[in-house]
Amino acid sequence: MQPGMADVDREAIVRDICAIAAIPAPTFAEEPRLEWLGRRLDGVHGALSRDAAGNLIWSWGSGRPALLLTAHVDTVFPVTTQLGVNRHDGWLIGPGVGDNAAAIAVVLAVVGPFLRTGNARTGAVAFTVQEEGLGNLAGARRACADLRPDAVIALEGHGLESVVADAHGSLRARITVSGAGGHAWVDRGRPSAIHELLRIGTQLLGLGSPDAPVNIGLLEGGLSINAIAPSAALTVEKRAADAGELAAFRAALEALAAAAPLELGVEVLGERPAGGLQRDHPLLATVLDVRRTLGLEPTLESGSTDANAAVGLNIPAIGLGVSRGRDMHTVDEAIEAGSLDLGARQLELILDAMLRQPG
Repeated sequence: MQPGMADVDREAIVRDICAIAAIPAPTFAEEPRLEWLGRRLDGVHGALSRDAAGNLIWSWGSGRPALLLTAHVDTVFPVTTQLGVNRHDGWLIGPGVGDNAAAIAVVLAVVGPFLRTGNARTGAVAFTVQEEGLGNLAGARRACADLRPDAVIALEGHGLESVVADAHGSLRARITVSGAGGHAWVDRGRPSAIHELLRIGTQLLGLGSPDAPVNIGLLEGGLSINAIAPSAALTVEKRAADAGELAAFRAALEALAAAAPLELGVEVLGERPAGGLQRDHPLLATVLDVRRTLGLEPTLESGSTDANAAVGLNIPAIGLGVSRGRDMHTVDEAIEAGSLDLGARQLELILDAMLRQPG
């Protein structure tokens, strides 16, 4: 058994995971889950408040937080998704069980008891909105800008195997092509918006690389198999750990042109900052020390989490998982229940190291 592991109430964490995962919380519609959290946290040490983005902020102490924990409450699943958690062979299975119900539940299990022991430096938890999809990290951006913490740890349900020390950024855009359209035979020769969009999409895909991929996530347009398409659109995303790669992609988007007489539209839908934490930074050193104590791997990776928002404001930040899992962003998403003990203990020791005051 790892040090202090007996203090972790795994079944309490699992109960909270099941309750959280059963509440619909698609991006931009997180309020029911936030209301549940408000009730769940009634009477805790510290103060609860809501900010301009809609985040639920749990804070204690005065002045700037020495550490801000974030745990996003939104999911990728539409409100019509059948929710619920199944337990099978030591696994919890269901939409959003790991991303991000597990992280929220671990925060609830760890932070409250930590504060009840007293002697805590100023800190805060932000249960953030709009982390997924086109939310553009609106919640984390607001929390970081308002609180200006000394450091940020973005907690995710999956990913206990590594530390997200580098934030790969992204640029997302919608490309539209429009024209007159027409009959596929009578107006043959007239340009098709779909044909032109396919050419542009191929051009954009050519700007990707294994370390900075381009992905076309959505395609739409046209009227019929026998009609020249009058309009078509795609959404495209580039991800990269190098901010220069993203700047170059933006320039390429701005330089796009459609063959006349077709018209082109380019709308940037969102951006996530890119950057990394210096390998000798005290935040990373503390986390790696804790992981060594618990026998966890010192593996460093890049990722896209609420930590990106902090990186964009030059606030030291990492992403950290609280369990081991699989099949993220699917209805069969799963986490290993036994790994929650280790994830909770990791957070306990980090809080002790970063926020415990002597005396």
